[in-house]
Order: sequence, then C-alpha cells, then structure tokens
Amino acid sequence: MAKKSVTARQAKRLKMVAKYADLRKKLKEAGDYDALDKLPKNASPVRLKNRCKLTGRPKGYMRMFGISRVTFREMALNGKIPGITKASW
Repeated sequence: MAKKSVTARQAKRLKMVAKYADLRKKLKEAGDYDALDKLPKNASPVRLKNRCKLTGRPKGYMRMFGISRVTFREMALNGKIPGITKASW
C-alpha cells in the first residue's frame, strides 16, 4: 500500500493536468513555448504515473483494469472480476 501522501500528490497532479489541458493545447499549436514554460510543472501529463486505483502501487500496473497485478490476482481468485477465471488445461 502506497503512502497516502503519494496518492494525494498523484490526485493533485491529475486535477492540474485536467485544468490546464486546453490552455496547453492552444499554446502548443501557437508555438508559444515561453508561455508554456511559465505554466506549473505538474500541469504536464508526462509527470503522471500509472498507479493502482485501490492500493496505489506503481509497479505491475495493468492498464486494462487500472489495478496492479497483485490486486488483480487477489480479486480474480475471489471472483470479484467478472469473466476472469484461473486457467487450467
């Protein structure tokens, strides 16, 4: 489980990226890189990190489900993810 401060920082970045998305797009199209440089650093989507929605784990992130591989396995074995069963052949 990630520290609450790390997940809070990530949430703050998500809000800031959404807030400045239109402005960043307009400045990029206009080629105004000086004004783009004056925006907050956390307004850039590059600074976002994929994290598990439930635990905040940064590694082993499964993009299709939005959770980490560890959480995915636990939920799949408990039958909490519809359509996912343990393979056996």
